[in-house]
Amino acid sequence: MGENGRLALSGRISTHPDELLHEEVLKQQFDYELEHFLSHYIRIEKVLLLEYRSMNLIQEKEFREIAAVLEKITAESLTADPKSNMSDIAFAIECFVNQRLSRPVPAWHVDRSRNDMQACAQLMAGRKELLELADHLFAFFDSIHRLASRTVDMPMPGYTHYQIAQVITPGYYLAALCESTLNVLNQLLHVYDGINHSPLGSGAMAGQELEWDLGRMAERLGFDGPCRHALMGVASRDWRLRIGAELSQYSLTLSRFVSDLMIWGSSGYQMIDLPDELSGISSAMPQKKNFPVLERIRGRTGHITAYYVDLAMGQRNTPYTNLVETSKEGGTHFTTLCETMRSVLRLFTAVVEGLTFKEKRMESICQEDFIGGFTLANTLTLQFQIPYREAQVIVGKYITAAMEQGLSPQNPDAGLLAMIGKQAGYNIDMGKEAIQDCFDAKYNLYGKKSSNSAAPEAVNCLLKRQEQEIDEIYVCWEAHRERVEGAFRELQAACLKGA
Repeated sequence: MGENGRLALSGRISTHPDELLHEEVLKQQFDYELEHFLSHYIRIEKVLLLEYRSMNLIQEKEFREIAAVLEKITAESLTADPKSNMSDIAFAIECFVNQRLSRPVPAWHVDRSRNDMQACAQLMAGRKELLELADHLFAFFDSIHRLASRTVDMPMPGYTHYQIAQVITPGYYLAALCESTLNVLNQLLHVYDGINHSPLGSGAMAGQELEWDLGRMAERLGFDGPCRHALMGVASRDWRLRIGAELSQYSLTLSRFVSDLMIWGSSGYQMIDLPDELSGISSAMPQKKNFPVLERIRGRTGHITAYYVDLAMGQRNTPYTNLVETSKEGGTHFTTLCETMRSVLRLFTAVVEGLTFKEKRMESICQEDFIGGFTLANTLTLQFQIPYREAQVIVGKYITAAMEQGLSPQNPDAGLLAMIGKQAGYNIDMGKEAIQDCFDAKYNLYGKKSSNSAAPEAVNCLLKRQEQEIDEIYVCWEAHRERVEGAFRELQAACLKGA
Protein backbone atom coordinates (compact mmCIF):
# COMPACT_ATOMS: atom_id res chain seq x y z
CA MET A 1 0.00 0.00 0.00
CA GLY A 2 1.10 3.57 -0.57
CA GLU A 3 0.67 6.69 1.52
CA ASN A 4 -2.70 7.27 3.21
CA GLY A 5 -3.73 3.70 2.48
CA ARG A 6 -3.73 4.18 -1.28
CA LEU A 7 -2.80 1.22 -3.45
CA ALA A 8 0.71 1.90 -4.76
CA LEU A 9 1.06 1.98 -8.54
CA SER A 10 4.84 1.66 -8.71
CA GLY A 11 7.76 0.52 -6.60
CA ARG A 12 10.29 2.04 -8.96
CA ILE A 13 9.74 5.70 -8.16
CA SER A 14 9.04 7.05 -4.72
CA THR A 15 6.72 9.96 -5.37
CA HIS A 16 3.89 11.17 -7.56
CA PRO A 17 4.22 13.57 -10.55
CA ASP A 18 4.85 17.15 -9.50
CA GLU A 19 2.38 19.96 -10.06
CA LEU A 20 4.10 21.36 -13.15
CA LEU A 21 4.05 18.02 -14.97
CA HIS A 22 0.47 17.47 -13.87
CA GLU A 23 -0.78 20.86 -15.11
CA GLU A 24 1.27 21.18 -18.29
CA VAL A 25 1.05 17.61 -19.56
CA LEU A 26 -0.75 14.91 -17.61
CA LYS A 27 -4.03 16.64 -16.78
CA GLN A 28 -4.41 17.94 -20.33
CA GLN A 29 -3.85 14.44 -21.70
CA PHE A 30 -6.20 12.96 -19.11
CA ASP A 31 -9.00 15.39 -19.96
CA TYR A 32 -8.52 14.80 -23.69
CA GLU A 33 -8.72 11.03 -23.29
CA LEU A 34 -11.66 11.38 -20.93
CA GLU A 35 -13.58 13.20 -23.66
CA HIS A 36 -12.53 11.13 -26.65
CA PHE A 37 -11.38 7.70 -25.44
CA LEU A 38 -13.25 6.79 -22.26
CA SER A 39 -15.98 4.72 -23.92
CA HIS A 40 -13.32 2.81 -25.84
CA TYR A 41 -11.27 2.12 -22.71
CA ILE A 42 -14.37 0.76 -20.97
CA ARG A 43 -15.14 -1.55 -23.90
CA ILE A 44 -11.54 -2.76 -23.91
CA GLU A 45 -11.79 -3.48 -20.18
CA LYS A 46 -14.95 -5.49 -20.80
CA VAL A 47 -13.25 -7.55 -23.51
CA LEU A 48 -10.32 -8.26 -21.20
CA LEU A 49 -12.71 -9.20 -18.42
CA LEU A 50 -14.48 -11.72 -20.65
CA GLU A 51 -11.13 -13.23 -21.61
CA TYR A 52 -10.04 -13.56 -17.98
CA ARG A 53 -13.21 -15.51 -17.34
CA SER A 54 -12.68 -17.67 -20.43
CA MET A 55 -9.16 -18.51 -19.22
CA ASN A 56 -10.60 -19.38 -15.77
CA LEU A 57 -8.41 -16.76 -14.13
CA ILE A 58 -11.31 -15.10 -12.33
CA GLN A 59 -14.41 -16.62 -10.82
CA GLU A 60 -17.94 -15.92 -12.01
CA LYS A 61 -18.74 -13.86 -8.93
CA GLU A 62 -15.62 -11.75 -9.48
CA PHE A 63 -16.55 -11.29 -13.13
CA ARG A 64 -20.02 -10.04 -12.24
CA GLU A 65 -18.72 -7.65 -9.61
CA ILE A 66 -16.09 -6.08 -11.90
CA ALA A 67 -18.56 -5.85 -14.78
CA ALA A 68 -21.04 -4.04 -12.55
CA VAL A 69 -18.40 -1.53 -11.42
CA LEU A 70 -17.30 -0.85 -15.00
CA GLU A 71 -20.89 0.14 -15.80
CA LYS A 72 -20.70 2.87 -13.17
CA ILE A 73 -17.71 4.65 -14.69
CA THR A 74 -18.51 8.02 -16.28
CA ALA A 75 -16.50 11.05 -17.25
CA GLU A 76 -17.67 12.71 -14.04
CA SER A 77 -16.48 9.83 -11.87
CA LEU A 78 -12.83 9.99 -12.97
CA THR A 79 -10.42 12.75 -12.05
CA ALA A 80 -6.78 13.32 -12.88
CA ASP A 81 -5.07 12.97 -9.50
CA PRO A 82 -1.27 12.83 -9.42
CA LYS A 83 -1.31 11.16 -6.01
CA SER A 84 -3.93 8.44 -6.46
CA ASN A 85 -3.70 7.62 -10.19
CA MET A 86 -0.63 9.51 -11.46
CA SER A 87 -3.05 11.54 -13.61
CA ASP A 88 -3.32 8.59 -16.00
CA ILE A 89 -6.71 7.45 -17.26
CA ALA A 90 -5.83 3.74 -17.37
CA PHE A 91 -4.69 3.86 -13.75
CA ALA A 92 -7.77 5.93 -12.86
CA ILE A 93 -10.06 3.21 -14.23
CA GLU A 94 -8.09 0.52 -12.42
CA CYS A 95 -8.20 2.41 -9.13
CA PHE A 96 -11.92 3.16 -9.52
CA VAL A 97 -12.68 -0.55 -9.89
CA ASN A 98 -10.34 -1.78 -7.16
CA GLN A 99 -11.76 0.67 -4.63
CA ARG A 100 -15.27 -0.69 -5.18
CA LEU A 101 -14.60 -4.42 -5.06
CA SER A 102 -15.64 -6.39 -2.00
CA ARG A 103 -12.23 -8.03 -2.02
CA PRO A 104 -9.13 -7.95 -4.26
CA VAL A 105 -9.20 -9.97 -7.49
CA PRO A 106 -5.56 -11.03 -7.92
CA ALA A 107 -5.71 -12.05 -11.59
CA TRP A 108 -7.53 -8.96 -12.84
CA HIS A 109 -5.10 -7.05 -15.11
CA VAL A 110 -2.50 -9.82 -14.94
CA ASP A 111 -0.34 -10.00 -18.10
CA ARG A 112 -1.56 -6.58 -19.16
CA SER A 113 0.08 -3.38 -20.43
CA ARG A 114 -1.19 0.13 -20.96
CA ASN A 115 0.63 0.29 -24.30
CA ASP A 116 -1.68 -1.86 -26.37
CA MET A 117 -4.76 -0.60 -24.51
CA GLN A 118 -3.88 2.98 -25.42
CA ALA A 119 -3.07 2.05 -29.01
CA CYS A 120 -6.38 0.22 -29.29
CA ALA A 121 -8.45 3.04 -27.76
CA GLN A 122 -6.79 5.58 -30.05
CA LEU A 123 -7.47 3.47 -33.13
CA MET A 124 -11.09 2.93 -32.11
CA ALA A 125 -11.47 6.70 -31.77
CA GLY A 126 -9.85 7.21 -35.17
CA ARG A 127 -12.21 4.67 -36.68
CA LYS A 128 -15.16 6.56 -35.19
CA GLU A 129 -13.85 9.79 -36.72
CA LEU A 130 -13.70 8.09 -40.11
CA LEU A 131 -17.31 6.95 -39.89
CA GLU A 132 -18.45 10.45 -38.94
CA LEU A 133 -16.43 11.98 -41.78
CA ALA A 134 -18.07 9.59 -44.22
CA ASP A 135 -21.50 10.87 -43.12
CA HIS A 136 -20.48 14.44 -43.90
CA LEU A 137 -18.96 13.45 -47.24
CA PHE A 138 -22.17 11.69 -48.28
CA ALA A 139 -24.24 14.75 -47.35
CA PHE A 140 -21.86 16.99 -49.30
CA PHE A 141 -21.99 14.71 -52.33
CA ASP A 142 -25.80 14.71 -52.31
CA SER A 143 -25.90 18.52 -52.34
CA ILE A 144 -23.40 18.82 -55.18
CA HIS A 145 -25.09 16.10 -57.21
CA ARG A 146 -28.52 17.71 -56.91
CA LEU A 147 -27.23 21.09 -58.07
CA ALA A 148 -25.26 19.50 -60.90
CA SER A 149 -28.36 17.66 -62.11
CA ARG A 150 -30.29 20.94 -62.30
CA THR A 151 -27.64 22.81 -64.28
CA VAL A 152 -26.33 20.40 -66.93
CA ASP A 153 -27.68 22.47 -69.85
CA MET A 154 -26.87 25.97 -68.56
CA PRO A 155 -23.99 27.41 -70.66
CA MET A 156 -21.21 29.11 -68.78
CA PRO A 157 -17.66 30.11 -69.72
CA GLY A 158 -14.89 27.73 -68.80
CA TYR A 159 -11.47 29.22 -68.10
CA THR A 160 -7.90 28.07 -68.62
CA HIS A 161 -4.96 30.25 -67.53
CA TYR A 162 -7.57 32.73 -66.22
CA GLN A 163 -8.83 33.34 -69.78
CA ILE A 164 -12.16 32.30 -71.31
CA ALA A 165 -11.54 29.02 -73.12
CA GLN A 166 -14.60 26.87 -73.88
CA VAL A 167 -18.27 26.54 -73.07
CA ILE A 168 -19.10 24.32 -70.12
CA THR A 169 -22.00 24.17 -67.65
CA PRO A 170 -22.27 24.33 -63.86
CA GLY A 171 -23.48 20.72 -64.00
CA TYR A 172 -20.34 19.65 -65.84
CA TYR A 173 -18.13 21.56 -63.42
CA LEU A 174 -19.88 20.22 -60.30
CA ALA A 175 -19.77 16.67 -61.66
CA ALA A 176 -15.98 16.95 -61.32
CA LEU A 177 -16.40 17.78 -57.63
CA CYS A 178 -18.73 14.77 -57.34
CA GLU A 179 -15.98 12.61 -58.86
CA SER A 180 -13.43 13.90 -56.35
CA THR A 181 -15.82 13.24 -53.47
CA LEU A 182 -16.53 9.73 -54.73
CA ASN A 183 -12.80 9.13 -54.96
CA VAL A 184 -12.07 10.24 -51.41
CA LEU A 185 -14.93 8.12 -50.05
CA ASN A 186 -13.48 5.15 -51.91
CA GLN A 187 -9.95 5.88 -50.73
CA LEU A 188 -11.03 6.31 -47.12
CA LEU A 189 -12.92 3.02 -47.40
CA HIS A 190 -9.65 1.33 -48.40
CA VAL A 191 -7.91 3.10 -45.52
CA TYR A 192 -10.58 1.82 -43.13
CA ASP A 193 -10.10 -1.74 -44.37
CA GLY A 194 -6.34 -1.40 -44.04
CA ILE A 195 -6.28 -0.05 -40.49
CA ASN A 196 -9.13 -2.03 -38.92
CA HIS A 197 -6.91 -4.50 -37.07
CA SER A 198 -6.83 -4.57 -33.30
CA PRO A 199 -3.59 -3.78 -31.43
CA LEU A 200 -5.08 -5.32 -28.27
CA GLY A 201 -2.97 -8.29 -27.24
CA SER A 202 0.31 -6.75 -28.36
CA GLY A 203 1.20 -6.08 -24.74
CA ALA A 204 4.05 -3.70 -24.04
CA MET A 205 5.79 -4.48 -27.35
CA ALA A 206 6.58 -8.21 -27.62
CA GLY A 207 3.25 -9.94 -27.13
CA GLN A 208 1.85 -11.59 -24.00
CA GLU A 209 2.50 -14.63 -21.84
CA LEU A 210 -1.06 -15.91 -21.49
CA GLU A 211 -3.00 -17.51 -24.33
CA TRP A 212 -5.32 -14.64 -25.10
CA ASP A 213 -7.77 -15.29 -27.94
CA LEU A 214 -6.72 -12.29 -30.02
CA GLY A 215 -9.17 -13.02 -32.83
CA ARG A 216 -12.13 -13.12 -30.48
CA MET A 217 -10.97 -9.96 -28.71
CA ALA A 218 -10.68 -8.14 -32.04
CA GLU A 219 -14.11 -9.32 -33.15
CA ARG A 220 -15.72 -8.11 -29.94
CA LEU A 221 -14.39 -4.62 -30.65
CA GLY A 222 -15.57 -4.57 -34.27
CA PHE A 223 -12.17 -5.17 -35.86
CA ASP A 224 -11.51 -7.43 -38.84
CA GLY A 225 -8.85 -9.25 -36.86
CA PRO A 226 -5.82 -8.71 -34.63
CA CYS A 227 -2.66 -6.93 -35.63
CA ARG A 228 -0.31 -9.70 -36.78
CA HIS A 229 2.84 -8.21 -35.25
CA ALA A 230 2.92 -7.09 -31.62
CA LEU A 231 5.56 -4.41 -32.11
CA MET A 232 3.59 -2.89 -34.96
CA GLY A 233 0.51 -2.95 -32.75
CA VAL A 234 2.03 -0.54 -30.21
CA ALA A 235 4.57 1.33 -32.35
CA SER A 236 2.62 2.18 -35.48
CA ARG A 237 0.42 5.22 -35.80
CA ASP A 238 0.39 5.00 -39.59
CA TRP A 239 -3.40 5.05 -39.52
CA ARG A 240 -3.31 8.72 -38.52
CA LEU A 241 -1.05 9.52 -41.44
CA ARG A 242 -3.16 7.56 -43.91
CA ILE A 243 -6.35 9.33 -42.86
CA GLY A 244 -4.58 12.69 -42.71
CA ALA A 245 -3.04 12.23 -46.16
CA GLU A 246 -6.40 11.55 -47.80
CA LEU A 247 -8.07 14.48 -46.06
CA SER A 248 -5.17 16.80 -46.87
CA GLN A 249 -5.29 15.90 -50.55
CA TYR A 250 -9.06 16.29 -50.68
CA SER A 251 -8.88 19.63 -48.86
CA LEU A 252 -6.49 20.88 -51.54
CA THR A 253 -9.06 19.94 -54.17
CA LEU A 254 -11.81 21.72 -52.23
CA SER A 255 -9.64 24.83 -51.95
CA ARG A 256 -9.39 24.98 -55.74
CA PHE A 257 -13.12 24.62 -56.25
CA VAL A 258 -13.90 27.28 -53.66
CA SER A 259 -11.34 29.56 -55.31
CA ASP A 260 -13.38 29.36 -58.50
CA LEU A 261 -16.51 30.35 -56.60
CA MET A 262 -14.67 33.31 -55.09
CA ILE A 263 -13.64 34.47 -58.56
CA TRP A 264 -17.06 33.86 -60.12
CA GLY A 265 -18.75 35.78 -57.32
CA SER A 266 -16.48 38.81 -57.67
CA SER A 267 -17.77 42.06 -59.16
CA GLY A 268 -15.74 41.47 -62.33
CA TYR A 269 -17.52 38.19 -63.09
CA GLN A 270 -20.90 38.28 -61.31
CA MET A 271 -21.75 34.72 -62.36
CA ILE A 272 -22.95 33.38 -59.00
CA ASP A 273 -24.80 34.59 -55.94
CA LEU A 274 -25.35 33.40 -52.38
CA PRO A 275 -28.34 34.11 -50.15
CA ASP A 276 -28.07 37.03 -47.75
CA GLU A 277 -27.80 34.72 -44.75
CA LEU A 278 -24.51 33.37 -46.14
CA SER A 279 -23.20 36.79 -47.18
CA GLY A 280 -21.42 39.69 -45.54
CA ILE A 281 -21.19 43.45 -45.98
CA SER A 282 -18.61 46.19 -45.92
CA SER A 283 -18.63 48.54 -42.95
CA ALA A 284 -17.60 51.44 -45.20
CA MET A 285 -18.83 50.66 -48.74
CA PRO A 286 -22.60 50.13 -48.73
CA GLN A 287 -22.74 48.91 -52.33
CA LYS A 288 -20.79 45.74 -51.53
CA LYS A 289 -22.11 42.24 -50.91
CA ASN A 290 -19.25 40.03 -49.75
CA PHE A 291 -18.92 36.26 -49.49
CA PRO A 292 -16.56 35.78 -46.51
CA VAL A 293 -17.88 32.25 -45.97
CA LEU A 294 -15.90 31.21 -49.06
CA GLU A 295 -12.76 32.71 -47.56
CA ARG A 296 -13.43 30.82 -44.33
CA ILE A 297 -13.75 27.54 -46.20
CA ARG A 298 -10.57 28.05 -48.18
CA GLY A 299 -8.68 29.17 -45.08
CA ARG A 300 -9.73 26.09 -43.14
CA THR A 301 -8.61 23.75 -45.90
CA GLY A 302 -5.13 25.12 -45.26
CA HIS A 303 -5.35 24.09 -41.60
CA ILE A 304 -6.07 20.49 -42.63
CA THR A 305 -2.81 20.18 -44.55
CA ALA A 306 -0.95 21.88 -41.69
CA TYR A 307 -2.37 19.37 -39.20
CA TYR A 308 -1.37 16.50 -41.48
CA VAL A 309 2.20 17.78 -41.65
CA ASP A 310 2.12 18.09 -37.85
CA LEU A 311 1.10 14.42 -37.57
CA ALA A 312 3.95 13.39 -39.84
CA MET A 313 6.54 15.49 -38.02
CA GLY A 314 5.35 14.05 -34.70
CA GLN A 315 6.51 10.61 -35.84
CA ARG A 316 9.53 11.51 -37.96
CA ASN A 317 12.87 10.18 -36.68
CA THR A 318 11.34 8.52 -33.61
CA PRO A 319 12.38 4.95 -32.68
CA TYR A 320 9.96 2.29 -33.88
CA THR A 321 8.44 1.32 -30.56
CA ASN A 322 5.86 2.56 -28.09
CA LEU A 323 6.59 6.17 -27.20
CA VAL A 324 4.59 8.97 -25.61
CA GLU A 325 6.03 11.21 -28.32
CA THR A 326 4.35 9.28 -31.14
CA SER A 327 1.33 7.81 -29.39
CA LYS A 328 0.18 10.94 -27.56
CA GLU A 329 2.15 14.08 -28.38
CA GLY A 330 2.36 13.16 -32.07
CA GLY A 331 -1.41 12.79 -32.31
CA THR A 332 -2.32 16.01 -30.53
CA HIS A 333 -4.06 17.55 -33.53
CA PHE A 334 -5.61 14.48 -35.14
CA THR A 335 -9.05 15.11 -33.66
CA THR A 336 -8.76 18.79 -34.56
CA LEU A 337 -7.92 17.81 -38.14
CA CYS A 338 -11.08 15.71 -38.36
CA GLU A 339 -13.22 18.38 -36.71
CA THR A 340 -11.88 20.99 -39.15
CA MET A 341 -12.64 18.73 -42.11
CA ARG A 342 -16.20 18.28 -40.89
CA SER A 343 -16.54 22.04 -40.46
CA VAL A 344 -15.33 22.61 -44.03
CA LEU A 345 -17.83 20.07 -45.34
CA ARG A 346 -20.74 21.54 -43.37
CA LEU A 347 -19.95 25.06 -44.58
CA PHE A 348 -19.38 23.98 -48.18
CA THR A 349 -22.62 21.98 -48.13
CA ALA A 350 -24.52 25.08 -47.00
CA VAL A 351 -22.87 27.10 -49.78
CA VAL A 352 -23.80 24.55 -52.45
CA GLU A 353 -27.39 24.37 -51.21
CA GLY A 354 -27.70 28.17 -51.36
CA LEU A 355 -25.69 28.70 -54.55
CA THR A 356 -27.34 30.39 -57.55
CA PHE A 357 -25.80 30.54 -61.01
CA LYS A 358 -26.77 33.63 -63.02
CA GLU A 359 -27.80 32.01 -66.28
CA LYS A 360 -28.27 35.13 -68.43
CA ARG A 361 -25.02 36.68 -67.26
CA MET A 362 -23.04 33.52 -67.99
CA GLU A 363 -24.58 33.05 -71.42
CA SER A 364 -23.90 36.66 -72.36
CA ILE A 365 -20.22 36.21 -71.47
CA CYS A 366 -20.10 33.14 -73.70
CA GLN A 367 -21.77 34.96 -76.60
CA GLU A 368 -19.62 38.08 -76.32
CA ASP A 369 -16.32 36.23 -76.54
CA PHE A 370 -14.88 34.37 -79.53
CA ILE A 371 -15.20 31.23 -77.46
CA GLY A 372 -15.75 28.96 -80.49
CA GLY A 373 -12.33 29.43 -82.04
CA PHE A 374 -11.52 25.79 -81.34
CA THR A 375 -14.68 24.69 -83.17
CA LEU A 376 -13.94 26.92 -86.17
CA ALA A 377 -10.40 25.55 -86.45
CA ASN A 378 -11.74 21.98 -86.36
CA THR A 379 -14.25 22.89 -89.07
CA LEU A 380 -11.56 24.33 -91.36
CA THR A 381 -9.54 21.14 -91.03
CA LEU A 382 -12.41 18.67 -91.40
CA GLN A 383 -14.33 20.48 -94.18
CA PHE A 384 -11.57 22.22 -96.12
CA GLN A 385 -8.64 19.85 -95.45
CA ILE A 386 -6.50 22.63 -94.03
CA PRO A 387 -3.71 21.21 -91.83
CA TYR A 388 -4.76 21.70 -88.24
CA ARG A 389 -1.94 23.98 -87.10
CA GLU A 390 -2.47 26.22 -90.12
CA ALA A 391 -6.20 26.24 -89.38
CA GLN A 392 -5.38 27.45 -85.87
CA VAL A 393 -3.28 30.28 -87.31
CA ILE A 394 -6.02 31.32 -89.75
CA VAL A 395 -8.67 31.40 -87.01
CA GLY A 396 -6.35 33.35 -84.72
CA LYS A 397 -5.78 35.95 -87.44
CA TYR A 398 -9.50 36.15 -88.18
CA ILE A 399 -10.40 36.73 -84.51
CA THR A 400 -7.70 39.41 -84.17
CA ALA A 401 -8.95 41.22 -87.28
CA ALA A 402 -12.60 40.89 -86.22
CA MET A 403 -11.85 42.40 -82.82
CA GLU A 404 -9.95 45.28 -84.43
CA GLN A 405 -12.95 45.97 -86.68
CA GLY A 406 -15.42 45.76 -83.80
CA LEU A 407 -17.15 42.63 -85.08
CA SER A 408 -18.95 40.47 -82.54
CA PRO A 409 -18.86 36.66 -82.59
CA GLN A 410 -22.53 36.69 -83.61
CA ASN A 411 -21.93 39.09 -86.51
CA PRO A 412 -19.09 37.41 -88.40
CA ASP A 413 -17.61 38.49 -91.71
CA ALA A 414 -17.37 35.51 -94.06
CA GLY A 415 -15.42 37.60 -96.56
CA LEU A 416 -12.79 38.46 -93.97
CA LEU A 417 -12.30 34.77 -93.17
CA ALA A 418 -12.09 33.91 -96.87
CA MET A 419 -9.49 36.64 -97.45
CA ILE A 420 -7.28 35.44 -94.59
CA GLY A 421 -7.63 31.89 -95.88
CA LYS A 422 -6.66 32.97 -99.39
CA GLN A 423 -3.56 34.72 -98.05
CA ALA A 424 -2.59 31.37 -96.53
CA GLY A 425 -3.24 29.60 -99.83
CA TYR A 426 -6.65 28.08 -99.07
CA ASN A 427 -10.13 28.58 -100.49
CA ILE A 428 -12.55 28.88 -97.56
CA ASP A 429 -16.13 29.03 -98.79
CA MET A 430 -17.97 29.26 -95.48
CA GLY A 431 -21.26 31.12 -95.01
CA LYS A 432 -22.05 33.60 -92.27
CA GLU A 433 -24.49 31.26 -90.51
CA ALA A 434 -21.95 28.45 -90.40
CA ILE A 435 -19.42 30.79 -88.78
CA GLN A 436 -22.09 32.00 -86.36
CA ASP A 437 -22.75 28.40 -85.32
CA CYS A 438 -19.09 27.91 -84.48
CA PHE A 439 -19.23 30.84 -82.07
CA ASP A 440 -22.66 29.99 -80.62
CA ALA A 441 -22.52 28.89 -76.98
CA LYS A 442 -25.12 26.13 -77.21
CA TYR A 443 -23.73 24.87 -80.51
CA ASN A 444 -20.34 24.56 -78.82
CA LEU A 445 -21.85 22.85 -75.81
CA TYR A 446 -23.96 20.29 -77.63
CA GLY A 447 -21.30 19.76 -80.30
CA LYS A 448 -19.02 17.83 -77.94
CA LYS A 449 -19.16 14.10 -78.69
CA SER A 450 -16.74 12.37 -76.30
CA SER A 451 -18.29 10.49 -73.39
CA ASN A 452 -16.39 12.58 -70.83
CA SER A 453 -17.31 15.96 -72.32
CA ALA A 454 -19.40 18.91 -71.14
CA ALA A 455 -22.25 17.94 -73.48
CA PRO A 456 -25.44 17.65 -71.38
CA GLU A 457 -26.10 14.09 -72.51
CA ALA A 458 -22.61 12.99 -71.46
CA VAL A 459 -22.87 14.79 -68.12
CA ASN A 460 -26.27 13.25 -67.40
CA CYS A 461 -24.83 9.80 -68.08
CA LEU A 462 -21.94 10.50 -65.73
CA LEU A 463 -24.24 11.81 -63.00
CA LYS A 464 -26.33 8.66 -63.29
CA ARG A 465 -23.24 6.46 -62.91
CA GLN A 466 -22.12 8.53 -59.95
CA GLU A 467 -25.51 8.04 -58.32
CA GLN A 468 -25.16 4.27 -58.69
CA GLU A 469 -21.60 4.30 -57.39
CA ILE A 470 -22.38 6.43 -54.35
CA ASP A 471 -25.14 3.98 -53.41
CA GLU A 472 -22.68 1.08 -53.63
CA ILE A 473 -20.09 2.91 -51.53
CA TYR A 474 -22.76 3.84 -48.99
CA VAL A 475 -23.65 0.17 -48.55
CA CYS A 476 -19.99 -0.62 -47.79
CA TRP A 477 -19.69 2.17 -45.24
CA GLU A 478 -22.94 1.17 -43.56
CA ALA A 479 -21.72 -2.43 -43.34
CA HIS A 480 -18.64 -1.21 -41.47
CA ARG A 481 -20.76 0.93 -39.17
CA GLU A 482 -23.18 -1.91 -38.43
CA ARG A 483 -20.32 -4.31 -37.74
CA VAL A 484 -18.88 -1.98 -35.11
CA GLU A 485 -22.24 -1.15 -33.55
CA GLY A 486 -23.28 -4.81 -33.62
CA ALA A 487 -20.04 -5.86 -31.95
CA PHE A 488 -20.56 -3.26 -29.23
CA ARG A 489 -24.13 -4.44 -28.64
CA GLU A 490 -23.00 -8.06 -28.33
CA LEU A 491 -20.16 -7.07 -26.00
CA GLN A 492 -22.53 -5.16 -23.77
CA ALA A 493 -25.00 -8.04 -23.74
CA ALA A 494 -22.27 -10.53 -22.83
CA CYS A 495 -21.14 -8.42 -19.89
CA LEU A 496 -24.64 -7.62 -18.66
CA LYS A 497 -25.59 -11.28 -18.87
CA GLY A 498 -22.70 -12.15 -16.62
CA ALA A 499 -23.34 -9.21 -14.31
